[in-house]
Formats: sequence, C-alpha cells, structure tokens
Amino acid sequence: MNAALNPLVLDAAGWLQLTAYFLSLSLLSVGGAMATAPDMHRYVVESKAWLSGDQFSTAISIAQAAPGPNIMYVALLGWNIGLNAAGPDQGLATWLAALGACLACLIGMLLPSSVLVWSSTRWMRRNSMRRSVRAFRWGMMPLVVGLVLATGWILAARDTGAVHAWGPWLVAAITTLLVWKTRLHLLWMLGAGALLGALGWI
Repeated sequence: MNAALNPLVLDAAGWLQLTAYFLSLSLLSVGGAMATAPDMHRYVVESKAWLSGDQFSTAISIAQAAPGPNIMYVALLGWNIGLNAAGPDQGLATWLAALGACLACLIGMLLPSSVLVWSSTRWMRRNSMRRSVRAFRWGMMPLVVGLVLATGWILAARDTGAVHAWGPWLVAAITTLLVWKTRLHLLWMLGAGALLGALGWI
C-alpha cells in the first residue's frame, strides 16, 4: 500500500510516542489485538494523522483476508506509518523507516501483553477455583464483545466511495447475526466480503 498522506516527520520524540503508545495499548488488548482497533484509529488517524482512514481500514482488511493471526494488521499499520514518514522517493531510507515503524508497533503490541498473559495464566491456574477469578472471566466477556463491535462500527462507517453507502452497514449487520446465531465458518463470510468489495458494493 502506498502512502496516501503528505510525508510526515517522525523525529526522536515521534518514534518514542509511537513505541510508547503501542506498549501501553498492549496492556489493554483484552480479547486480542482487533479489540484495540477503535483506539488505534483514534490515535494514529484522528489525533496524530500518521495514517489516512483508508490506509487504516485497508490494513485491517488485508490482515483479515490473509492467513495468519489478526495481529498482522498492527505490522501493516506500522509499515504504512513508516512509509508516510519517509516519503515514497527516499530509496533505502523509506524501506528502513517502514521496517522500523513496523517492528516498533509489532514488538510494542506483543511484548507487554505476552509477559502479562504468561504470568497471569500461571497465577489463574493455581487459583482457578476462587470466586474472584471466575467473576473476572465472566465480567470480561461483554467487554470483549463491545470492543469487537466498536471495531466493526469504525470499518463500516468509513467513506469507501462504494456504490451503495448502506452496503458496509448491511454487511456488518448480517455478519454479526451469522456469527451470533450460526456455526458458519468465518472464511465464507470473508470470501463474501471480498467478492462484494471487488464488485464495488462495499
């Protein structure tokens, strides 16, 4: 994906902010990296303007369509932030900036949550029969569902230039119902979304 914004300047403070943001966001990734997408959109698109809304949505779409974990979209976001920072005509500097931002976002997103999950899982296994542990597990369920729905809202609300502006909302509603009420495999829904996108409906 080519940078769609004017080149931005990521000085030492900017690189520090980028890394620190993803390090802190990692500890809020309850339900996986996808649940943090609304806050990522707020920060990197609306607050910092490091990415365009289209770049953000495209990164998520590519990562969802490709085989592998959902967190790949974080690497794509970082890659595009680096491209935007260096500009398209800087040769090796562009690639190094893209790779650096990719690694900063991905490592920042993975490291704190991995350490937290490793340590807390060991503790929860030792204390699995405590009422507080069971209450915590049940209490996190609605939070995760709400964060995932917020991600769907952001993706459906973007201006895609599609033939029918209501198309993304209809697809989001139908997909939500299918996931909730059926056992239809997610790959069928991803394939249908890709087909509708190729036809320009969403």
